Amino acid sequence: MRMMFIALCVALILVISTAAGRAPHPHAKIKGLAFVRVNVSDLAVSRGFYERNFQLGNHFNQCLATNSVCFRLSSSQSIELVQAEVPPGGSFLEEVGFWTDDLEGLHHYLSAAGVSVGEIFTGYDDRKRFELRDPENHRIAFVSDPLPGSFFTWATQLSRQLLHAGFVANDLQAENHLYRDILSFRLYWQGGFKDDGLDWYEIQVPNGHSWLEYMLNIPATADRAELGVQNHFSLGVKDIHATADQLRKNGLQKFDGPEIGRDGKWALDVYDPDGTRIEFMEFAPAQKPCCHPYTAGHPTP
Repeated sequence: MRMMFIALCVALILVISTAAGRAPHPHAKIKGLAFVRVNVSDLAVSRGFYERNFQLGNHFNQCLATNSVCFRLSSSQSIELVQAEVPPGGSFLEEVGFWTDDLEGLHHYLSAAGVSVGEIFTGYDDRKRFELRDPENHRIAFVSDPLPGSFFTWATQLSRQLLHAGFVANDLQAENHLYRDILSFRLYWQGGFKDDGLDWYEIQVPNGHSWLEYMLNIPATADRAELGVQNHFSLGVKDIHATADQLRKNGLQKFDGPEIGRDGKWALDVYDPDGTRIEFMEFAPAQKPCCHPYTAGHPTP
């Protein structure tokens, strides 16, 4: 009798869920990064920087506001630039977006979990999205599946894939409660400047290989230049040395690297006109990382 009662309860829950037309979170796949939004002080200057050096040609003008441009890396990923004032101590990395196959289901799930989420709306690219603030007030968005249709890039485009975005995090436990406990992100890698330290904590999306990186142990007094280094995003490339050569041919002579990082991957760092760091990185490590092994699979080109 008791087992029959439990079965009836479960069936009732499923009926109610189906009737409401909302899928539970396990059915809402979070597949990867959809976009990064970067504030810039002079749109014309920054636009020229990204177009010339990274060879980005597929774009939407005035996508978010009058002074904005959105570069499409692929059919599912974009870099959004918005001219905006950033106060001292603020971040030029304005927002990070993730891509899901069930936006409405995820929105319902987060609301039911007690997360304050904004209303669903349609963006400049006709994809639906909603926004929220994470426990440390980082602006996060979720975006629906890309729409079918043709897509083109310049043949010389340096990268076609956002690998990760990183931002300063002060409370690891609070951040993990949202991203790991509620959203089911999984640990990818963690490490530090010293083998027993923890300065970088990387978590992958549940249904893909792009990741979010917490930049830990950053002092509250960090200036704009330091925050530009820490609040960053990364673009995937097959060959970091070929990328460095092409950047020089495109006219960019000053950047950091290439070098193998503590994570065992080849990478180099470029800084946009406002000091935001763009990290070009190979998809898989070239050697064993420091500190801890990887605990999830690597992205592929």
